[in-house]
Order: sequence, then structure tokens, then C-alpha cells
Amino acid sequence: MDILAGINREWLAALAWTAAVSAFAGVLVWRRRRADLAALAAVVVFMAANVGAGIYVLNHAADGRWGGDTQPKLAPPPLSGAPVVGQFLEPLDGTLAGMAGSVNDFIDFQAALPVALGFFAAAGWALAVSVPVALAAAAVQARQARRRRAELAAWQGETEKLRAELDAVKRHVGYADIF
Repeated sequence: MDILAGINREWLAALAWTAAVSAFAGVLVWRRRRADLAALAAVVVFMAANVGAGIYVLNHAADGRWGGDTQPKLAPPPLSGAPVVGQFLEPLDGTLAGMAGSVNDFIDFQAALPVALGFFAAAGWALAVSVPVALAAAAVQARQARRRRAELAAWQGETEKLRAELDAVKRHVGYADIF
């Protein structure tokens, strides 16, 4: 069952963009407004959707949606119906039908290839965009990790200070002498 049977190339491109925007919004909500991770997720989903669309087009090259119906299909003449020699030409009919089918498949592939290459090119651009977006996300992550380490060091310092004060209070009260 082909769930994408009624979708043409424009709708496949729109589907890739829709998936990318949905991924952006989903990660933005899920990761508490981390726009850097949401942008990276959107670019990766866009890239994957375009690669999938290109593979889909190549797997369904015989569909007329990709432009294969613009050229007429080859149909070999039936040679077996010829008088007197028709029965001897039956094997040639099968060979000619196979050759015509191969040529028709090539014509369909030739028509579908530019469409698939368009999707693969969009995926390539998404890959090129994903590198700086990933570097920016890594920089934001490093900055947040540095801030968390500084906060942890501050809390540890505060904890040590409070322990020292508690020990001083214990000595003052004589709590250590009781036990």
C-alpha cells in the first residue's frame, strides 16, 4: 500500500518543510525553549525527509507524476501475427517486448532522476547548513555547561562555608563534647 500515491513533487517538498517546522516546534516545546537544538533538529529532519523523498521518487520512477508520461512509450510490433512465418517469430516478440520495456523503464528513470536529484540537492544544502547550526548548538551547550560548573562551584563553596560555621557553632555550644 502506497500512502504517498496521490502526492506530486510539490507536495513532497511541502511535506519535507512541514516535517522540519513540526520538528522545530516539537523540540522547542520539549527542550524548554532551546532554539539552537530545535534548529538543529529541524535541519536534520528536513535533510532526512528530502533524502526519503528522493529515494521514494527513484523507487516509483514509473509513476507519471515525475514526468515519464510526457514521452510516448515504445510498443514493439507483433511479429507473430505475420502470415506464413509468424510462428517462427514468436521468440522475437518476447525479446522485442523485453527490450521495449527496458527502454520504457529507462525513459521513466530519466524523467524521475531530475526530480530525485532536486530532493537530494536540498538534502545536501541541509547538510551544509547543519554544520554551522551544530557548531552553534555545541557552543551554546558549552557555555551552559560552563555556567553550570560555575554555579556548582559556588554552591559547593557556600556549602563548605556553612559547614565551617556549623562546626564553629558546635564547638561554641559544646555539642562535640556531649557525644
